[in-house]
Amino acid sequence: MSPLWPAILVTARLAGLTTLILLVLGMPLAWWLARTRSAWRVPIGAVVALPMVLPPTVLGFYLLLGMGPHGPLGQLTGALGLGTLAFTFEGLLLASVLYSLPFVVHPLQAGFAGIDAAVLDAAATLRASPLDRFVSVVLPLSRPALVTATLLGFAHTVGEFGVVLMVGGNIEGETRVLSVLLYDQVEAMAYGDAHLLAGGLLLFSFLALLLMQRMGRRTVLAHE
Repeated sequence: MSPLWPAILVTARLAGLTTLILLVLGMPLAWWLARTRSAWRVPIGAVVALPMVLPPTVLGFYLLLGMGPHGPLGQLTGALGLGTLAFTFEGLLLASVLYSLPFVVHPLQAGFAGIDAAVLDAAATLRASPLDRFVSVVLPLSRPALVTATLLGFAHTVGEFGVVLMVGGNIEGETRVLSVLLYDQVEAMAYGDAHLLAGGLLLFSFLALLLMQRMGRRTVLAHE
C-alpha cells in the first residue's frame, strides 16, 4: 500500500481536529484579548503569539520533555494509566494546537476588535444576554474573521514539520503526516514522488490563500 494515503488521512484528521479545538478555545481567548483593559493583556498576547517567532524544534523539544516519562505531563498521564503522549497522535494533536494557536486567535481577535461597541450596547438594551449577543451579533459580524481563522489554522497545521517530527516521530498511520512523508521521499531521493507531493501541497496552500483574499475582498466591497 502506498504511504501517501495513510499520511493524507493522518494529516486531514490532525488538521481538522486542531482547527476545531482552536476555534472552541480561541474564540473566548480572542474575545478577551480584543475587549479587555487588563494589564495581563500584553503578556498573555505575547505568549499566544510566541509560536509565530519561536523555532518549531524548540517548542517540540520542550513539549517532548514535558510529555516524557519524567516530564510533568508525562507523569500525570502515567499516573492516570494513559502512558506518555510522546510519539502518539494525541501528543501530536496537543503540539499542533499549541503551535497553531496564534494563527487562529489573531484573525479572530482582529475581527472582534473591529465590531462597533454601539451595536453590542444596542443589543444589550433589548435585554439580550452576553451569550445571546455573542452568538446573534458578534459571530455573524465576524464571519470573514472566522473563515480566515479556520483556513489559516487548517493550512498551518497541514504545513507543520519541525514540531510534528519532534513530538510525533514518523510512525505510518499514526503520526506520519504529509510534510514528514515529503522529507522521507527527498531523503530517499524519490524526487518524482516528492515533486507530486510538494506540488499538491503548494496548490493547496495557494487555494487557501486565494479563498482568504476573496473573503477579504468581499468584506471590503460590502462596507463600501
